[in-house]
Amino acid sequence: MSADLQITPLNALHRELGAKMVPFAGYDMPVQYPMGVMKEHLHCRAKAGLFDVSHMGQVILHAPGGYDAVAQAMEALVPVDLLGLGAMRQRYGMFTNDAGGILDDLMLANRGDHMFVVVNAACKADDIAHMRAGLPGIEVQEIADRALLALQGPAAEAVLEAMVPGVAAMRFMDVGIFESTFGELWISRSGYTGEDGFEISVPEAQAEPLARALLAHEDVEPIGLGARDSLRLEAGLCLYGHDIDTGTTPVEASLSWAIQKVRRADGARAGGFPGAERILGELQQRAPRARVGLRPEGRAPMREGTPLFAQATGGEPVGHVTSGAFGPTIEAPMSMGYVPQALAAEGTELYGEVRGKRLPVRVAKLPFTPATFKR
Repeated sequence: MSADLQITPLNALHRELGAKMVPFAGYDMPVQYPMGVMKEHLHCRAKAGLFDVSHMGQVILHAPGGYDAVAQAMEALVPVDLLGLGAMRQRYGMFTNDAGGILDDLMLANRGDHMFVVVNAACKADDIAHMRAGLPGIEVQEIADRALLALQGPAAEAVLEAMVPGVAAMRFMDVGIFESTFGELWISRSGYTGEDGFEISVPEAQAEPLARALLAHEDVEPIGLGARDSLRLEAGLCLYGHDIDTGTTPVEASLSWAIQKVRRADGARAGGFPGAERILGELQQRAPRARVGLRPEGRAPMREGTPLFAQATGGEPVGHVTSGAFGPTIEAPMSMGYVPQALAAEGTELYGEVRGKRLPVRVAKLPFTPATFKR
């Protein structure tokens, strides 16, 4: 392990469980366990998987005017309706830049008198600096003494309800604060797999006891970054720095659903966020390109960076793959990428160039695997 890598509170447990560790976003993280990526993926879809996501950033935003004051200020940084977000509910959003590109995607929760924000690990320092610079009068508090776990899969509700009574009543995107034998838990009913499940913020000292208690259940297995990636790709979910970045707008990324009507042109609080002119224009006129699902023929995945062509020979690339893997649930390779709107219709045949050879790939509907969220 490199000396400059940070570790999560579960690092020793990962090693005890036989995890293969890799550097990820500045952290020493488990990529897989002895079960292997394929079986970990299928176990999460069938029962429940436990993920260590403690590398992600947890931030609380306070203001003298309470949640509404924070929400009003934050709406200057994100194209999302936060003033209309109900108490103990959370919403997906993104920081945008002046060109309409995405600085990061994040989760924003209304916790009554303050906002709780979860940001990506690789963008954590930049996001916190961005909030401190862009939210005058708001206290931006990084939470450094809590770990974050995700319990995902069809058995997640029953497993967690037995340990933390009350979580079964939560709906998708609800948040709650629960007292437990592991201290105060901040729980959301959400995740990054397309499955029903929960994300659990736990005091650092209780992270390992909680993880061990969850793993003691016969339905729960530890899941590494490898299966986390294939699960989210089957679910059609973006990975920051790959499928979305500073050169991608939310509309190009097919994330228009995350921009509520009130923030769009003619909405009560239209615009007012960085890049609004371009983003609102693309919402009305369509973006020139779109993120699409891609199904390669055969069994070999088309990985990130694969150029896409409109014909089998000649011509310039028309797009590229941003994520690709084998999908254990669909038993086939899958990719996501960007193509011009004229080539974005489901069923359109394209060609991906792999090791100098052009192979057929079809535009496919996202997600590859239907979500099972509890609405």
